[in-house]
Amino acid sequence: MADFDPEKFEDKYANYFPELQRAYKNAFETMNDAFDSSLIHGIDQQILNESEPFYEDGDFTVELPENPADRLTAVEIDDDRLESVLERYVKEIEDELRRVFGVES
Repeated sequence: MADFDPEKFEDKYANYFPELQRAYKNAFETMNDAFDSSLIHGIDQQILNESEPFYEDGDFTVELPENPADRLTAVEIDDDRLESVLERYVKEIEDELRRVFGVES
């Protein structure tokens, strides 16, 4: 685990790329074990591929791209179900970011 520096996180892809990959991969594996794999792969490749993690006020957040439901074409799912799965997936990523970087929420 890298020593986490909030200021370095502003240039996260240059300073923390391996850690970001690990957090997203761990979250993916957890979600893939809990849900249909085609749904999780679709979310990962069509929505989360353009998500953006941030560190502010002592915690991590993940911002999704606009209109995530419109982006998901790989599987059919109703909007309420997608919103529920996405909410859990984002929470899982945020939890993994805290774990990987050793940051308490």
